[in-house]
Amino acid sequence: MAGTSLTTATCVVSDNNMRAVLLERSRTVLSDEAFVELSIWRVPSPVPGSRHPYKYRLALIVGGTCVLRYDNERGKGDHRHRGEREEPFMFTTLGALLDAFEADVERMLR
Repeated sequence: MAGTSLTTATCVVSDNNMRAVLLERSRTVLSDEAFVELSIWRVPSPVPGSRHPYKYRLALIVGGTCVLRYDNERGKGDHRHRGEREEPFMFTTLGALLDAFEADVERMLR
């Protein structure tokens, strides 16, 4: 995934005059070579392809390369990237999303 941008959309658009609310934006350094970035928004209506009121991007960066990313890119819905592979992800709750991401991070860093 060298050269892959960590961002999907740079803005969240509302069609009913409600604003998106930032719930989390953080970067946690795990080692000299690795960190995770989280960006989670509550949006007034689901991102096309998703059925929940969140826009998110959770990424694990190792050695300057994004090796794991969960996101719900507009039109693609909920999915994750593991290296070059992209696969659907079944979103149920924010807690379950964060748990799945954390478990994948732990597996990948072993």
